Amino acid sequence: MAVRHLVSLDDLTDDDLRGIVARGAELSSGRAAPGGSLEGTVAGIYFRRTSTRTRTAFSAGALRLGARLVTFSGSDLQTNTGETSEDTGRVFSRMLDVLVARTADDPAELRAWAGQSRMSVVNAMTADEHPTQGLTDLTTLLRHFGRIEGLRVLYLGEGNNTAAALALGLSRFPGTVLELRTPEGYGLRADVAVRAAASAAAHGAAVVERHDTDDLPEDVDVVYTTRWQTTGTSKPDPGWRARFEPFRVTRALWRRSPKAVFLHDLPAHRGEEVTAEVLDGDRSIAFDQAENKMHSAMAVLEWCRGGVRP
Repeated sequence: MAVRHLVSLDDLTDDDLRGIVARGAELSSGRAAPGGSLEGTVAGIYFRRTSTRTRTAFSAGALRLGARLVTFSGSDLQTNTGETSEDTGRVFSRMLDVLVARTADDPAELRAWAGQSRMSVVNAMTADEHPTQGLTDLTTLLRHFGRIEGLRVLYLGEGNNTAAALALGLSRFPGTVLELRTPEGYGLRADVAVRAAASAAAHGAAVVERHDTDDLPEDVDVVYTTRWQTTGTSKPDPGWRARFEPFRVTRALWRRSPKAVFLHDLPAHRGEEVTAEVLDGDRSIAFDQAENKMHSAMAVLEWCRGGVRP
């Protein structure tokens, strides 16, 4: 059985990406039962940082697929007494079939652990990218609209790891347009912007970023935001909130796009990045999106173990 790793969405071929998203949407719709495709496997769930949705999604998803779980927190391992990360990864690979890990800001540690052919490694979020969130978002779009091609998405807020995954994933579907409005100094990382632009050019999509809220586009299909204080990070600028205030998602946006749905990767802070009226309103599918993280996680786990064909 081929062992597959997901550290970045760039690790996936177009067929892999579409296959995972289609399988996640199929599971979400209830048209197919999860089955026992991970029966007899052992999944490690290792989170050094806080998590509600991603940790629960992969834990519940693995159990629903028939796997058994071993869970670790940041204080459980001998890395706290001086064991090297490399040795820890080597031990994991001798005992686990899949490792879902949220470790440090730098993905290099996960890349090192993925340098073997025994155990699949899944990135459950690093500072630069949140690939499983990107797959969740694409699954949610496919489930809601029945297609991803041609959708127009307006993203407001920080160009964080969720925005990076959205740009890298959505840009691989022809006709899609992603317009990011991010505060000055808080946009997409330069390398992510370059990769997303190259992907968009190759697939007939568009990724555009501006640092203001003037002339927002009309008739978009989706309005998306994330919390202003990304999990596990802090901002060195004490006045950062003033920069973010104009990017709050309010009901007024829907005058420009009355049919748009609202997405949020959660957790949300009502009254900061989004008003309660929007998050809890009839255009919000943010909690369907959260549920789809489990369906998408199952699709990722199946793909890691050799399943999910194009």
